[in-house]
Amino acid sequence: MTAILLTPSQRKVHRAQAHHLDPLVMIGGDGLTPSVIKETDSALNSHGLIKIRVHGDDRVAREAMYQTLADQLNAAPIQHIGKLLVLWRPQPEKQRTVDEDRMAGPRDFKVLKYSKRGGQRPEVKMVRVLGNQRLTPGGQVKRNKPKLKSIKKSNQSS
Repeated sequence: MTAILLTPSQRKVHRAQAHHLDPLVMIGGDGLTPSVIKETDSALNSHGLIKIRVHGDDRVAREAMYQTLADQLNAAPIQHIGKLLVLWRPQPEKQRTVDEDRMAGPRDFKVLKYSKRGGQRPEVKMVRVLGNQRLTPGGQVKRNKPKLKSIKKSNQSS
């Protein structure tokens, strides 16, 4: 795979966005191991723009790691300053399946029933409200009624 090529203006925008980021991946004395490459790939998938810190003093080795990561992970090299490397790759779109049978889940509410005498603690009752129900101000559970279309509107659309 080859690295993504960006224009200088695009690279400038990504450098500005990366300024406030903290390094997500640290490369130790062992260099580029398969686990480091895997971790960098997962960070690029989840964040898109990442900083990498290299804990080595050899500038030539850091430059080689930078180019290797960009080539192997199909990422765009954004910046290399000292021991910090910045890479960018567009995030893949997440596929979401629409489940048509899915209804709103049950919710638990705490209902307080105050006594008429002021000195007693209120009675606490936990009430489970399903997706097609609602809780009244008095603490009762009522089933929602389906919204009815007006006769006038239904005649206009026909």
